[in-house]
Amino acid sequence: MFLALGAFILLLMVFGPSLWIKFVMRRYSEDKPEMPGTGGELAEHLIDRFTLKGVKVEVTELGDHYDPIEKKVRLLREHYEAKSLTAIAIAAHEVGHAIQDQQGDKRLATRTKMVPVADKVARWSAAIISLSPVIGIITRHPMPFSLVLLLGLSGFIARMMVHAVTLPIEFDASFSKALPVLREGNYVSKSDEVAVSRILRAAALTYVSAALADILNLGRWIAILLRR
Repeated sequence: MFLALGAFILLLMVFGPSLWIKFVMRRYSEDKPEMPGTGGELAEHLIDRFTLKGVKVEVTELGDHYDPIEKKVRLLREHYEAKSLTAIAIAAHEVGHAIQDQQGDKRLATRTKMVPVADKVARWSAAIISLSPVIGIITRHPMPFSLVLLLGLSGFIARMMVHAVTLPIEFDASFSKALPVLREGNYVSKSDEVAVSRILRAAALTYVSAALADILNLGRWIAILLRR
């Protein structure tokens, strides 16, 4: 009974934020005819307004994001072409990252350097853990549990460090950049400000959801290793 309850609470903690984010995004995804433009058009307008030199907007299938290397605001087609509150808020949020980049935000610069390194560490650690039984057969000497666990933790720690750096960057893009811009520029009505704040909070918390998923994945690996 208590074990089942504990498992339910754990799953709720891990998947709850992700479900809430999806709920908020869908709730405000209906087009509003009174909007003066689409998410893509707003992004283009804000880039011109803030003179973000070299920054372009394009459609992507890999999730909304700003690429500080290629200087591109990338939006899902559903956000690029829509006139919904979700589309407008997401576009402003991603342009917020472009503004951070132009302002020389050290946190964004640090994250940009960390991501490729963390990705490599995570990939290598996962590959070695997956191949540890094969390595044991070839060498005729099983890899010690402590070594396999250390390798698994190295990838987890690398990803968590990126998440820790990312979270304040996301909140800054949402509430120090996007929300003031949308309010002061009258891009959204007063009655829609609460909804826009919710969407921007959901956008900022996307990486919290990813971090919780990483924690669950680490637990899964440890459980597998303990059964060996």
